[in-house]
Amino acid sequence: MLNKLILVLNCGSSSVKFSIFNFYDEQRRLFGFAEFFSFKKVYIQWSLNNVIKSRILSSVSSIDLVLDYIIFNVLLKELRLLGEVFAVGHRIVHGGLSFIKSEIINDNVVKGIEESIPFAPLHNPAHLIGISKIMKQFPSLVKRNVAVFDTSFYQNIPEEAYLYPLPYYFYKNYGIRRYGAHGLSHYYVFQESAKFLNKSCKNLNIITCHLGNGSSISAISNGCCVDTSMGLTPLEGLVMGTRCGDIDPSIIFYLYEKFNISLENIKKILTEQSGLLGLNNGVSYDCRDIEKNYYDVSSGAHRAINVFCYRLAKYIGAYSILMDNSLDAVIFTGGIGENSVLIRELTLRRLKLLNFKLDHKRNLSIHSGKSGFITTCDSSISAIVIPTCEELVIVRDVVSLLG
Repeated sequence: MLNKLILVLNCGSSSVKFSIFNFYDEQRRLFGFAEFFSFKKVYIQWSLNNVIKSRILSSVSSIDLVLDYIIFNVLLKELRLLGEVFAVGHRIVHGGLSFIKSEIINDNVVKGIEESIPFAPLHNPAHLIGISKIMKQFPSLVKRNVAVFDTSFYQNIPEEAYLYPLPYYFYKNYGIRRYGAHGLSHYYVFQESAKFLNKSCKNLNIITCHLGNGSSISAISNGCCVDTSMGLTPLEGLVMGTRCGDIDPSIIFYLYEKFNISLENIKKILTEQSGLLGLNNGVSYDCRDIEKNYYDVSSGAHRAINVFCYRLAKYIGAYSILMDNSLDAVIFTGGIGENSVLIRELTLRRLKLLNFKLDHKRNLSIHSGKSGFITTCDSSISAIVIPTCEELVIVRDVVSLLG
């Protein structure tokens, strides 16, 4: 069998993920990630042929340098064993109104991603750095780089879901609307959930919860996404690692007028100093660290997780009324959703009205890449953990576009 490899690059707000797939069998040959830890130190780990390697870098201070290390010290070295890359797929958080489907990257696509930076200020600049680095180091692949947009999944949500109650010309003239994010993840677990529930995708009524440093929730009724929590930007919605999620917009005016905080600093507070980090007194935004101190009821960790679960449960409850007939399942995915036994339990406890019956033994057993039901067999609504694989969605779109 020919060895046709596809490199998938996902440059995020707090991490970089990279994978190499053989597109004939859709098997992942290499997987790795870099976590920035606010650039005080960078942890890089990758796996090839079941051999895990890792490095901690203390002299790296930007995503630019992280990508250099990944390209020169990981990809180019490991490709000697794997073979040549045929194409590259890039996960792009925001495509604005310009892109409703995946596109082969050219100057116009790069320009469109640049124009959408105000909608994803923490993500799109990182994506552009990744595109530039890969095209420079793999010049033969310049015409075989594909942008796969998270926002594509939400192009068909109804008008009442994507419009904001602002003067209508803000939407018509400036494209101000709900765009959503994490679309690749929601789409992947939506398809996988059909297998668990033994139903066709077009008949599914589910709520998908992608929980991580960035968190979002989507409602899918009769196989169509009808609403999602992230809005014009990835700042709206659930409590996140460093992002505030939903707040009263007047808080911005109050901080500006009462305390003379500049708009630039307010933006930084809402995107980089809020969420779990802010509620945890600035100690950590990593849910793994916060959970260790949850049972200290006087701690910021206890407060942060309670607010996180309360907001998540409120969204699940609200989205349950959007289902056409009944709700089949709630899906947990993402780093927190797949691994946090505590957050899944605390969230479902708040949803007694929906008659979830949590199976504590099942819930405790599912983490670290495992999948399965965490509710009892007789629960009227299922809760399922499904590890996401955004990369596989990207690979399939690359193959579809390039053949």
